[in-house]
Amino acid sequence: MQPFSKDATDEPRGPVDASVVPRFAGIATFARLPRLDEVERADIAIVGIPFDSGVSYRPGARFGPAHVREASRLLRPYNPAQDVFPFDAQQVADAGDIAANPFDIAAAVAEIEAGARQLSEHADRLVAIGGDHTIALPLLRVAHAQHGPVAVLHFDAHLDTWDTYFGAPMTHGTPFRRASEEGLIDLTASMHVGIRGPLYSKDDLEDDARLGFAIVTSEFVEEHGVAAAVERIRARVGDAPLYISIDIDVLDPAHAPGTGTPEAGGLTSRELLRMLRALADLRIIGADVVEVAPAYDHAQLTAVAASHVVYELLSAMAPGVTHPDRQSPDLT
Repeated sequence: MQPFSKDATDEPRGPVDASVVPRFAGIATFARLPRLDEVERADIAIVGIPFDSGVSYRPGARFGPAHVREASRLLRPYNPAQDVFPFDAQQVADAGDIAANPFDIAAAVAEIEAGARQLSEHADRLVAIGGDHTIALPLLRVAHAQHGPVAVLHFDAHLDTWDTYFGAPMTHGTPFRRASEEGLIDLTASMHVGIRGPLYSKDDLEDDARLGFAIVTSEFVEEHGVAAAVERIRARVGDAPLYISIDIDVLDPAHAPGTGTPEAGGLTSRELLRMLRALADLRIIGADVVEVAPAYDHAQLTAVAASHVVYELLSAMAPGVTHPDRQSPDLT
């Protein structure tokens, strides 16, 4: 890691001014934010983890961090839906990428864990852009070291609590089983949201419940609405330290085609963003957004969705933001 330079002011350093430097110019840090080595310390560090050796179907998520950063150029400083300037209220910086071994999953997981621990010395919270969902395991190890067992709110089409693939215990379909077995998660406060599609067996659901997860399915959201889903989420999580893990395939392929294991019948991007906004007053201690595979994307649909997901997470993590049942500013 490069040495940190002293900032001349205590005020957070925000994105490059789009009225001075065109959005399509310059280095594509997330939302055109400063690099971590350009600020003394960050409240939140955005870090890319370009690793996809744990995928079971379509590869390519190793290129996800760069793709999401490129799409984030259009993000603006004020979030009217949450009534917050997320980059004024806290110092957010782009920490670049954690390099991980593409040929050895166990070595990669160890390298990601070490890299995240190092970053945690310079930032209070991390938001990771993957990469495949394997990266959630080492990130949860780091979160547990700081906070003890954490509530995991997992947005995904899939459970990701399977045991092994081809005998491999660490893949993008197994991180939350390993995390539960290692005692990293709060078994009374964790939940999947957006689950849908075929399973291998009814036993998958029984195993999942034993491992500590409740479920809000995509069908539940369709039948009962976002507000009812949010109510279930908030009741389950309570005041536990909360780690949010978002597989972009929680969105319907119409909204996020660029992913490795798409499933029909998913959430809309609007539904997902609304859910995240409703979590703003919870104790969010870290997050990841994973499984963006640019080769399958069209017109940056998936990358735009992912960049806005990260933006809403950053806004929800800003100090002073409360549950947005209040009216947003009138933009008419």
